[in-house]
Amino acid sequence: MACSRQPEVLWAQRSEKIYLTISLPDAKEIVLKTEPKGLVTFSAVANGEPFSFTLELFDSVLPEGSKTKTKMGLRNIICSIQKEKKGWWKRLLKSEEKHPYIKVDWNKWCDEDEESEVSGDSDDDFDGANEGDGSDDNDGMLYLPDLEKLRGK
Repeated sequence: MACSRQPEVLWAQRSEKIYLTISLPDAKEIVLKTEPKGLVTFSAVANGEPFSFTLELFDSVLPEGSKTKTKMGLRNIICSIQKEKKGWWKRLLKSEEKHPYIKVDWNKWCDEDEESEVSGDSDDDFDGANEGDGSDDNDGMLYLPDLEKLRGK
């Protein structure tokens, strides 16, 4: 059997959940499991190659099925995992070892003191396109500030 590779994993958190975005276009045979002790296992095949990883999360999570939600996209697999205890983790994994394939998801990131400003407890975890831009006038349009005005011209 060929050695499997790790896909890029982006992560962010809120006080109650962890978001994992697994970047793996055209993934097939996807298996994603979360266990209460905080073990997350993933495997999939993309372009005929096996990909997999096992992560031991910083703390316990609620068992699979209760609050773990997964959305399969063409390019990404997005997973929202409910923490067992509400609170901010100082890192994603139990070990302090660095994993080159795990990166912070700055698009979903929010600091502990900003959490109440970001769209509360919506069930729509996977639609962060309009998050925090203050304008819902253009459905699905990304808000970009007028850079000329910001420069003072």
